[in-house]
Formats: sequence, structure tokens, C-alpha cells
Amino acid sequence: MTLIKSISGIRGTIGGNQGDNLTPIDAVKYAAAYGSWVKQQRDKDNYRVVVGRDARISGSMMQQLVMNTLIGMGIDVVDLDLSTTPTVEVAVVLEHADGGIILTASHNPKQWNALKLLNHEGEFLNAAAGQEILDIADAENVSFAEVDDLGTILRNDAYIDLHIDEILELELVNVNAVKAAGFKVVVDGVNSTGGIAVPLLLEAMGVHPVKLFCTPNGEFPHNPEPLKEHLTDLMEAVVKENADFGLVVDPDVDRLAFVDENGEMFGEEYTLVAVADYVLRHTPGNTVSNMSSSRALRDITEKHEGNYTASAVGEVNVVTEMKATKAVIGGEGNGGIIYPELHYGRDSLVGIALFLSHLAEEKIAVSKLRATYTSYFMSKKKIQLTPGLDVDGILKAMTEKYNNEEINTIDGVKIDFAENWVHLRKSNTEPIIRIYTEAKSQKIADELADRFIAEIKSIANL
Repeated sequence: MTLIKSISGIRGTIGGNQGDNLTPIDAVKYAAAYGSWVKQQRDKDNYRVVVGRDARISGSMMQQLVMNTLIGMGIDVVDLDLSTTPTVEVAVVLEHADGGIILTASHNPKQWNALKLLNHEGEFLNAAAGQEILDIADAENVSFAEVDDLGTILRNDAYIDLHIDEILELELVNVNAVKAAGFKVVVDGVNSTGGIAVPLLLEAMGVHPVKLFCTPNGEFPHNPEPLKEHLTDLMEAVVKENADFGLVVDPDVDRLAFVDENGEMFGEEYTLVAVADYVLRHTPGNTVSNMSSSRALRDITEKHEGNYTASAVGEVNVVTEMKATKAVIGGEGNGGIIYPELHYGRDSLVGIALFLSHLAEEKIAVSKLRATYTSYFMSKKKIQLTPGLDVDGILKAMTEKYNNEEINTIDGVKIDFAENWVHLRKSNTEPIIRIYTEAKSQKIADELADRFIAEIKSIANL
């Protein structure tokens, strides 16, 4: 079964049986539930929803199903067609729309697709709203419009350009310095919409883009998750082209990773660290990332005399904590940059613009910049548990065992030691506990993870 219904949206593999996979009927069902939810939020005569998609092969089919379902409910649709997740988020606000839907399965392989759902602020739904939509879908009690009240579809191809314009107008985006630097950058657009948007942004900032996999046909040339083991072509191209650096985004352009001028990974966790360093130099303040992100963000925040806060895992949780702490920058360690001066959503395009500004102002090579940050190493493992085992009880026992350490229990159990940390989270869909650790060497991080696996198995009698 590969249809996953959660508070953050609906995702699954295309084809197969209704209710087991993401079929056209499932797309219509959940689009209709979302449309009903939109109408419940505000009592008005006209409703408008922005819809865009990444370039995956099933995207056009899915988008047509979703848009026509919405107009069947009397909701007008602004059709962005090929777009990025952050562009749709920006468009919702600029359109004064009632919500937005992005058809994308993010870093999942090409057989996957999903409906990512936004509220009228262009932000992902919170848990309560997501559950309301799932409840509406389960009730199957949706009302459609009569013929004279059908919605309309308005095509708008300008929003990637408008998104870039909004970025270039930001005070901290130093276009003049970047143009003067004369950067050359290799772009891996994973044959999705990053291949459209990123080169346009670079050219607008006076950067020479070398395009690698920038044809938006949905035929991903490698696993689309931007991890080192998937980026051999990019790493080689940076050296071959004698480029200043390389960058890669995921298919919907909300995750960002860099390769330095030597063809070495900058480190996905350090995308946010470098951008935060630049932002904090100009606008001192607070930062937020999720609990499974690197301690390096806390280090750089404290260096600039700000306060760092860890949120529960999930973009909506990071955004909630950023608003509560008035954070000037935040995001997730998977390369997601959230810069509230533009909008509250992970945005690779604004991350690229701020990173370029940082390099240009400091007049520093990417490898030299990376060397200025403390190096941390992560280990990510999991334990398969017996179904029916009391996972909450296991986590409680671990909390009690380490009650003399700094403990955070807002999302599983995170134990902060002086030199490293461990984060234990249970899965909501299968009987496993995920173990994330971080330390100042890979050996120590792996050993720490193995130690906690052994301790959990001892407690659980596995």
C-alpha cells in the first residue's frame, strides 16, 4: 500500500488500485475535501486557489484532475502549471487567494506524486486543518456547484519571474556585489522545475549558469534526494567547468545543497548554517531549526549573540516556532531555508540569492567559507520493533535514564550531551524507532547510535 494520507497532504505511487495507490479517483476525492475545507474557512462569494506542479511525468494529469475538481466546486483556479513549491506559496499571497495546492512528491522517485496543501497565507496546514480535510474526505459528503456557478481557470505563467523579482528586492540580496564577482555556477535541476527557475535567478544576478539536467521532463537522471551519493555528475562537472561552485535542488525546489570549487560537498546541513551566518551578520536575531538538524546552527547563532530554538520535526512546526520567537532565519537541516522577510516556507531560490551575496561580500571561496564552521557528523539509523510494543514506554524509560542531561521531549526524546546529541523518534506508520546522532567525528556519531540501539533493545527485551 503506497497511498499515505497525513495531515501534511496526500502522497502515493501513480496507478494501481483506488485507496491503495494515488489514482485519479483519489486525487479527485482529496482535492474535493480540500475545496470543501477552503469554503468552510471564510464565508464569501468567490474563492480562489493557486495550483502548480513540478515536472514529474504524472504532474499534468494530476493537475488537470485537481483543477477541474475545484472548478466543479465553484472555486476559481490560478494555474501556474510548471512551478516550484515556494513559487506557489508566494503566489497565494500575491493573489490574495484562499489557498494553494502543489502537485509534487518532493524528493521521492518519479513514480510518486502528491497533493501538498496550503492555507490562505501560503503556508502548509497545521495538524488540526490537515485532520479536518482527512475527516471531510472520509465522510464523502462534498457539495459541488450548479452549472451557472462553476469556477474558472486562469493561466498565469509569470509567477517564477515575479518570485525572482521579490527576491531581488530584498535588502540583504546584494545583486551589485554578486554581479561584480562574476560567478560561474553549475546547476543540477534534476530535470524538474529547478531547471527553469534557478538559471533565471542566476542570470538576473549576473551569474553564469552551467546547466546540468535542467530539462523539465520529469525523467530524473539520478535519485532526486540531494545527497552526496547521488551527485557524482555535479561534483565532476564543477571541476571540469572550473566553476566557483555547484548547486542542486530537489524536484520542487525547497531543498538546496552546494558543492565547493573542488567538487566536494559543502554539506546539506550547512546550507542553512551558511545562509544564517550571512543573515545574522546583517540582522542579529533568533533562529530555529528542527530537532534533528545540526548543532552548527546553534553555534553560529550564539556567535552572533542570538537565541537558537529547536522545534519538532516538520516545516509547519519550524514556522510556528519561528513566529513565536520572532526568528530572522530558520529552516531544516535537509537544505531548507525559511527567510520570513520573503515568506514562511522553505525556499531554495532565496537561499541561493543569500548564499551568493554572502560569498560576494566576503570575497571568499566556498571551501574556505565551509572551513570557518565547526564540523559535525551525523548518523541516522533505526530499530525495527515488534508490533504492539510500548514505544512510548521505551522513550519514557530513556528519558528517565538520562534525566541529568539536557532533555527535549516535544518530538520523541532528544538528549543533548556536552559534545554530541541523540534524537529518538517513533514512526507514526510502522513499528520502528529512528535514531539520529551528531558528534565531531563520524566514528563517534556511529558509535553513539549503536550504543543507544543496544540500550533500547535491552529495555525492550529484543
